[in-house]
Amino acid sequence: MAWSAARSFHMPTIDMGALRTGAPLAVAGVGCASVAGWRSLVSSKPSSRFACLAISTDARIKEAVKTDKAPAALGPYSQAIKADNVLYVSGCLGLIPETGKFISDDVEGQTEQVLKNMGEILKASGADYSSVVKTTILLADLKDFKAVNEIYAKYFPSPAPARSTFQVAALPLDAKIEIECIAAL
Repeated sequence: MAWSAARSFHMPTIDMGALRTGAPLAVAGVGCASVAGWRSLVSSKPSSRFACLAISTDARIKEAVKTDKAPAALGPYSQAIKADNVLYVSGCLGLIPETGKFISDDVEGQTEQVLKNMGEILKASGADYSSVVKTTILLADLKDFKAVNEIYAKYFPSPAPARSTFQVAALPLDAKIEIECIAAL
């Protein structure tokens, strides 16, 4: 399989089969492409005269983020992971960090607390709400969409992040809402 996106940037095609064999990969051209992040496909630096495509499972390139100012993970996952200047924040619930109990039974209270918890994780990572590029909202009831939007809009400056919203059959601990996000560092 060939990496055809390279053609639109006037770079030679990269044979993706070489990645499966573990062979080193370097292609003459201008700029650098990365599967994780798409940093910059064209560099203004004259010394960067190659393109590279790298996939790594090396644990040193990812770092777990943990803060006591947000609820602990409810299972075998991290509050967030930093990898390649990208922050992946796990789904947050409207739990009070100190007690592990919901702030309230209504979606408005839980949404405020979810976003406060997310803010603490972002802060512990060296980011903030303006760094967020994508969110995913999971709702127990899509009828809460308008109420969630009103609260959500207070936290994210313009331009607001890209977003997907879904109604789901159930959420952990019977939450009304869960939000995850991706931020640029």
